[in-house]
Amino acid sequence: MRVPLLIGHRLGRAYGPDSSRRALARSLAGGVRALETDVCLTADGELVVLHDPLLALGTSLSGWAHERSAREILGAQLRDRHGEVTDEGPLGLAELLDLVPDDVLLQLEVKAHADPVLAARTAARICELCRARRDSLELISFHSSACVTAATRGFRSRLVVWTDHEPERLAAWARDHRVAGVSIEHFLLSAEMARALRSAGLSVNTGTINEIELAMRAITLAAPDAICSDRPVELRAELDDRLEPGADVAAERPVVAGPAHGRL
Repeated sequence: MRVPLLIGHRLGRAYGPDSSRRALARSLAGGVRALETDVCLTADGELVVLHDPLLALGTSLSGWAHERSAREILGAQLRDRHGEVTDEGPLGLAELLDLVPDDVLLQLEVKAHADPVLAARTAARICELCRARRDSLELISFHSSACVTAATRGFRSRLVVWTDHEPERLAAWARDHRVAGVSIEHFLLSAEMARALRSAGLSVNTGTINEIELAMRAITLAAPDAICSDRPVELRAELDDRLEPGADVAAERPVVAGPAHGRL
């Protein structure tokens, strides 16, 4: 069996506050070759790295990210997974791009609560800022508007879904809009779903998986191209121990065939 690419969810959520410098440093030190984080657009058109656009959920601020300036947000403190305020401040996207090596895949998830127009604007701004690293970057989102915006600008994009409804129609939509792949929750990822998506030339990711039993079940049923995990370093070690020697190990870095298509 093939070992999928392991992606550090929220830069490695198990290692520090969500999408924090501490989490990032520990993931990179552990040899993680792919990272995922969330991005919000601010009132002044900048991009900040936050899981939740409702600021009180992840920071010491109140209000919405798109109603605050980047300076206000970057001057706040992050909360940990228990809601306690920490001594770490949020990252701006420009700083994150400086910290992540170019040979590490970076997935940027567009966050814009119930606002597809804001999601599209956020995606467009990401594309503007990330032109130089397009070959090692993928934009992902629950918002189809964000995925289409990125794809039309020549960036790889991936739709995140929490449904197994009519996978053939989903696959056809993604193919027609040059969306490169789909990320589906692990409890919905069946062999039939994976087959329908791959028949349209799409790559298939899943997450968030932190337990070896769930990872092995996903690999056995659907052989996902990548798995997102809060603890990618430990999960990779557990997979290496569980799978037979000589297993077909996935490449450390995904191969991108063209700017908007290709398989992880």
